[in-house]
Amino acid sequence: MFKKLFGKKETEKFLSPLKGELIPITEVPDEVFAGKMMGDGFAIVPKDNTVVSPITGKVINIFPTKHAIGILADSGREILIHVGIDTVELKGEGFETLVGIDDHVEAGQPLLKVDFDYVGKNATSVITPVIFTNLNESETVTLEKQGAVEQGAEGIISIK
Repeated sequence: MFKKLFGKKETEKFLSPLKGELIPITEVPDEVFAGKMMGDGFAIVPKDNTVVSPITGKVINIFPTKHAIGILADSGREILIHVGIDTVELKGEGFETLVGIDDHVEAGQPLLKVDFDYVGKNATSVITPVIFTNLNESETVTLEKQGAVEQGAEGIISIK
């Protein structure tokens, strides 16, 4: 609590939630995400079917259609992992949740299994935005690398 009061930030360990291709949020084929209307972030074109928690925290939301999960990091950051574009239309088909609301999760812990073959054939895109929904107005997400990224990789982004 004192660190928050005096403006000191704990070092956050943030992992890639998927194996795939890391791309800027502005390249997501959806204007809500690309325009950062929900917050700044990044996206991954997935190459594996398991989504892991990028941070240690608490699951605060799982959409009924299982296509999106919200996590409150122990540091206070809120993260939304939205698997694919227009995947709400799939009504949960192709998704298997591995955690529940209010579960405490560790960075790297599996959250979801996704049948990306099914999603790719039945949704607009498999591109998966990862959004920080409660950044300060002055904070932005910067990609520290682009292109191929392994699941669980550290140092992929910075928030400044």
